[in-house]
Amino acid sequence: MGVFVFLPLVLPLTAWPVARLAEQHLHPRTATGLLTAVAAVMALCSTVCLALVMVVGTAQLPGNPLPDGWSDPEVRAAVPYDEVVGKAAIPALCAVVAASARALWRHGRMRRRAHRALAGLPGTGVAVLPDDVPYAYALPGGRRDRVVVSTALLDRLEPAERRALFAHERAHLAARHHRFLLTVRLAALANPFLRPLRTAVSYTTERWADEAAARVVGDRRAVATAIGKAALVSRASPAATLAGLAAPGPVPRRVAALLGPAPAPRAWPSLFTSVGLAAWAAAAGTAVSAMSSANAAVTMFLILRAATPL
Repeated sequence: MGVFVFLPLVLPLTAWPVARLAEQHLHPRTATGLLTAVAAVMALCSTVCLALVMVVGTAQLPGNPLPDGWSDPEVRAAVPYDEVVGKAAIPALCAVVAASARALWRHGRMRRRAHRALAGLPGTGVAVLPDDVPYAYALPGGRRDRVVVSTALLDRLEPAERRALFAHERAHLAARHHRFLLTVRLAALANPFLRPLRTAVSYTTERWADEAAARVVGDRRAVATAIGKAALVSRASPAATLAGLAAPGPVPRRVAALLGPAPAPRAWPSLFTSVGLAAWAAAAGTAVSAMSSANAAVTMFLILRAATPL
């Protein structure tokens, strides 16, 4: 297994260039799918390798519940520097599990609280709440997906801008953007090197919804104006995994993109471009990460199987 078991922990660095370039040069739908897939695979691979290293570290502790054969010298030799890195992987993996569980719990709690707040209202696709605080966000799940908006925000928008707002939030729901956001959030918790991808996906999902709203409304300027007004007066959605028109981030870039031509759809960038090279580098890093973690898992399984008496 050797030092290759540690590669998935640092290979997310290969995705940093594409995280930035995809925002600028790829269609938001393509960028969101690409970055989310890379983040999910790399996070899974790094977590698997942490667990493999932890097995050796745990086997060194006195009174551990593992078979005695798992602490044999042959097993310890399978992972370099097991006495240091193996034991250090124990709190690291515990921290990853705890942070991910907390994020999932908070996500579920926020959605449940949001749905309870809408109890008693008509079961329509739009819930307008009488509130002096301006906000709007897409709320998936429950009996049906809903767009939640306050009267304070609607009062600040013109009719065309209101249509843009509703089209934007419905695009979030139709494309299930909350799943992309939750995936990259968990990936960044599993490996801090994946945080740039989380930031990029938070932006590209909003750009994806912006472009969808522009197609529905037929007026890119109205969507840009609605985004600008909402960003000035609104607060963000109640959870980072619930998308909204006034999501935090580079709002001026979103407005500038809407004032320009619509991005050309492209399934995969050309290799002879900067974003194409970055995408292929990220894909190669993801493939190497997957192969390294798979090789380490199979090797560890065979070693532990041989070291465990029948």
